[in-house]
Amino acid sequence: MVRHAAGETCVPLQPTRIVALDSVTLEFLTALGIKPVGAPISDGFATRLQQDWTGVEDLGATGEPSLEKALALQPDLIVGGDYYQKVYSQASQIAPTLLFKSEHSGQWKEVFMTVAQMLGKTEAAEQVMADYDARLAELQQQMGDRLSQTQVSVVRVYPDYINLYLQDSFCGKVLQDAGLPRPEAQAIAADKASQLFDNPIQVSISREVLHQADGDVMFVWTGENTPEAKHQADQKLNELSADPLWQQLKAVKQGKVYRVPNYWIGSGPIAANLVIDDLFKYLVERA
Repeated sequence: MVRHAAGETCVPLQPTRIVALDSVTLEFLTALGIKPVGAPISDGFATRLQQDWTGVEDLGATGEPSLEKALALQPDLIVGGDYYQKVYSQASQIAPTLLFKSEHSGQWKEVFMTVAQMLGKTEAAEQVMADYDARLAELQQQMGDRLSQTQVSVVRVYPDYINLYLQDSFCGKVLQDAGLPRPEAQAIAADKASQLFDNPIQVSISREVLHQADGDVMFVWTGENTPEAKHQADQKLNELSADPLWQQLKAVKQGKVYRVPNYWIGSGPIAANLVIDDLFKYLVERA
């Protein structure tokens, strides 16, 4: 019996045909060395992870997985986030179903360990996190004194908004774990951000306060869920790059604005390690 966000469920001790209802679960399972038989693999969230999904049946987009396809796979376990409460009873008729709770992406480490515990994979998860910590220790060693002197700004450009990613966002947590400082406007914890902005991990800024996006280095991305929206966001960034206020930013003047893929939005250990790859690439190799 496993207690989870939707109640208690009796699950197999050694499940071999697991279905992931979303890309977060897909990432967690993959990090634990488990290849699900089905998952949403065709959307932008799964493709950002740069993994080989050969043999995994595509269930459609995250948020709208096909339970009909899941049924055909004859799974012995279904796993997903608690935002699937509305389909929990249907999924449970297909196979034992576990739902995990997550309030925002910055809680990824705690949620990962919870899912691992549900699946009896705590030891594997601990090794994943030990490897993560070791990579960050290596980054700290290679950066030396520069570590504490490098303020890292994280900016996402939407088609209609410019957003700062805050202290307890997914990438913000990775930067915290690395010991990298953030600009004052971005060093805001989730509780305070929820009170101030009604969002624990990001906030929109206007052109007039563009200086809040500045730092010693700036990581920027424009990832969106559809090609059209991605194109619009890219156009917005191009327009922004020509703005005199943007061109006055220290990171821009020093040529330390780096465009990164949208795995910086993140959800688990695979994306976190991709972010660490970028930190090595831009803060160590290009230093």
